[in-house]
Amino acid sequence: MDLVELFCDIDDFCKEFMSRWQRLLLQNGVIKRVKPSRLSSSEVMTIIVHFHQSHYRDFKAYYIEHVMKHLRSEFRDLVSYNRFVELMRPVLIPLCVYLNQRKGASTGIGFVDSTPIAVCHNRRIRRHKVFAGLAQRGKTSMGWFYGFKLHLIVNDCGELLALRVTPGNMDDREPIPLMAKNFLGKLFGDKGYISQKLFELLFQQGLELITTTRKNMKNRLLPLMDKLLLRKRSIIETINDQLKNISQIEHTRHRSVPNFMVNLVAGLIAYTHQEKKPSLNFPKKQGELLSATT
Repeated sequence: MDLVELFCDIDDFCKEFMSRWQRLLLQNGVIKRVKPSRLSSSEVMTIIVHFHQSHYRDFKAYYIEHVMKHLRSEFRDLVSYNRFVELMRPVLIPLCVYLNQRKGASTGIGFVDSTPIAVCHNRRIRRHKVFAGLAQRGKTSMGWFYGFKLHLIVNDCGELLALRVTPGNMDDREPIPLMAKNFLGKLFGDKGYISQKLFELLFQQGLELITTTRKNMKNRLLPLMDKLLLRKRSIIETINDQLKNISQIEHTRHRSVPNFMVNLVAGLIAYTHQEKKPSLNFPKKQGELLSATT
């Protein structure tokens, strides 16, 4: 999706959402008036999301070297970099609502996984202050980290179905019941999601949890298609890799919690706009048949 198409899509959303949201804030006394800005909310959101579609790894370099030099014809009322950083915080809620509208539809086949979001190097944990009281130490198969976990559920088309951000020390199984509350079919995960209690809870909701087994566990008899789909669980690992290396959702230069969330949500939005996503390439009817018969 090019810049113009991205702006049109975000602007259509803002025309419906922003007026209702601002009216609600005024009625509840959260704000007393709506302050005009040279850049509209849709322009600010477009620039933030477009950064995650560019080749830049640093937002300051992107804004100063690309936006202010090459995109002045598209954004005629550009502000300074410092002022733009101030405008990022107010669009966090609109970005979250927009991301919720960009989620895919459940196909009956889902994949679940979590990925660490480090906020500083392990050597700087003791003197890190920005996320003090929020970020926690966690451990993955790659080692220890300090930060958060991004939990994702995706369908076989690579579309985001549900997500949640938790401290780095939270058990991967804990947020799953809430995330998968409205889904039916089969959910595939790694051995980190093994839990009889979780299996029974999800089964009552109409969702069957299928996981890999540990070395000390007995082999289970699974239908052939379930075994094949379990081997395709790497689709969500590919998505996590793209989110970090293409959409740039992880870096250690954050100076505030709201801007961290803006960066994370905008990166997820940029991913939803990718023309080609990791997919199992099942025809729609075949996917529905697999989820019903496996």
